[in-house]
Parts: sequence; C-alpha cells; structure tokens
Amino acid sequence: MKLVNRRVGEWVRPIYQLNRGFTLIELMVVISLIIILASMGMVQYRQSIVRSKEAVLKEDLFRMRDAIDQYYADKNQYPATLDALVSDGYMRSLPKDPFTNSETTWQSIPAEPDPNNPVAEPGVYDVKSGAETNALDGTRYADW
Repeated sequence: MKLVNRRVGEWVRPIYQLNRGFTLIELMVVISLIIILASMGMVQYRQSIVRSKEAVLKEDLFRMRDAIDQYYADKNQYPATLDALVSDGYMRSLPKDPFTNSETTWQSIPAEPDPNNPVAEPGVYDVKSGAETNALDGTRYADW
C-alpha cells in the first residue's frame, strides 16, 4: 500500500482505499432484517390463503343450501342425495370442499322423517364440510 503525502508531514491512504466494502456486522444486521421481514410476510401470506379458503367454503355452503331450499320449494321434498341437485339442474356440479379438495367429502344432514308418510326417504336437509380441521376463529369447519 502506497501512502500519499497531501501536506507536509501528513501521510494518508488514497481515497479509493478507504471504504472498500461493508463490515461483517453491517451485513449480518441487514440479513437479519431481511429474514425478519420475510418471515412476517410468509405468516401473512399463509393466513390470507386460509382466509380465502374459508370464504370459498362459506360461499359453497350458502349456494348448496340455497339449491336444497329451491329443490324443496319446487318438489315439496328434500333431495335424496346431493347428486340429485346436479341431476335435476339445481346446480351445475358439486363444488370441491376447499379444505379436503374433494367433491365427495360433503356431509349430508338428513331431514326429519315425514309423520304423514313414514316410509318416504327423508332426503338431504342440510350440508356441512367434511374437513376435520379448525377455522381461524377456533370453530370446526364441519360445524359451519
């Protein structure tokens, strides 16, 4: 390294050799801040995915229950299965449960038997999710 004499009696390093890079501490602080921000972002991202699946589940349950009500209003009986809603044109297809990712896991709640016609099949009165996990608010998806 060559020292340069700026003034008489004063020896200093050239300017291009003064600050060549970052210290290890500076790099560690920056990397730790990036890691903290990235982890906070991942938590928010995962929660937004769950919230969107919950919104889809609520909408699907509302649409299926509405189709069951329309079926009952038209035919004065509940559908025998959820597939009857599709075959009779009340729904285009059964939606996939967003948490089980399947169309076959919907739980059908049977209607009360008709006291005037005890031999008639009761039909599907309500539908619930087949997911066994809990929602963000602590309730089970199967109880919605």
